[in-house]
Amino acid sequence: MPATSPDAALVARVYDALAAIHRDETWHWDSAHGRGPMDIIAGAVLVQHTTWTNAERALNALRDAGALDAGALIALPDDRIAALVRVSGTPTVKARRLRAVAETIVAAGGIDTLMALPRDELRERLLATHGIGPETADAIALYAAGARTFIIDAYTRRLFSRIGGGPGEGAPYAAWQRWFEDALPAADAAHFQRFHAYIVLHAKAICAARPRCGSCALRTWCRQGSTG
Repeated sequence: MPATSPDAALVARVYDALAAIHRDETWHWDSAHGRGPMDIIAGAVLVQHTTWTNAERALNALRDAGALDAGALIALPDDRIAALVRVSGTPTVKARRLRAVAETIVAAGGIDTLMALPRDELRERLLATHGIGPETADAIALYAAGARTFIIDAYTRRLFSRIGGGPGEGAPYAAWQRWFEDALPAADAAHFQRFHAYIVLHAKAICAARPRCGSCALRTWCRQGSTG
């Protein structure tokens, strides 16, 4: 897809509009926060089906217990991990998932070795890990490994479906990801990180399930805003 295609033009227009609104806001995986790969990996698991506030509380509990490390997680019994992450919800499920991802890290030869793998191999190993689906795998690959992969989440589908972009709200994950990556052929991982952050910030603050269109800079060319 050429960089001047309608899809590329739409994506660039949205990025510029969102950057103008949200570029000064904080994002929990900003590089300026100094979070290491294990913070991001564990956080990507803990934030499943909960808020970031709860996930961060669970992360802090793991850190305070000296358990924010693959080897330390493997050494702990599941019930102890579950007790530490209870605030993030479904603690038994997340304890098993944290153990599984810790085992993937150790099997790869350590976190640095795993994060240094080529993008497709890294995603393959993550997706083969219990409890890691495409969205979580891509969050880890993009933010922890700096791999060029676009995260598709409910916020992205909602915002772009409302403005008439994307392959269709019901299209599969891979089709959405391909649409974005084709529309951004020259963008690097840092651009993908910023774009994903802007989408999430905007979807939480304005383009929510019940949108607050009156304060949205995209309103004049958004199908939802023009009818809401």
